[in-house]
Amino acid sequence: MDPAVTDLPGTAAAVPDEVETEEVDTRPLDDLLDDLYHGQERISQVDIYRRAVAAELPAQLLSRLNALPQGEYAVDEVTDLLGGTAG
Repeated sequence: MDPAVTDLPGTAAAVPDEVETEEVDTRPLDDLLDDLYHGQERISQVDIYRRAVAAELPAQLLSRLNALPQGEYAVDEVTDLLGGTAG
């Protein structure tokens, strides 16, 4: 006998009631910020975003960076806002 259609992957029965949101790996962001802030105290959001695009960071991280208000940030401010651990 064939399994019930609702047991197939991708059906509502195969998805748990409590779906956890995927954690974004912030290591590429941490590495980028470590490089950017080496010898620098504050860097503009535009420069951080530009370097993140050039480093081909994942789309979720680019979205977070793009959502930052314009201005200059110290490394601890950026990591607090973005959920990274660099600093």
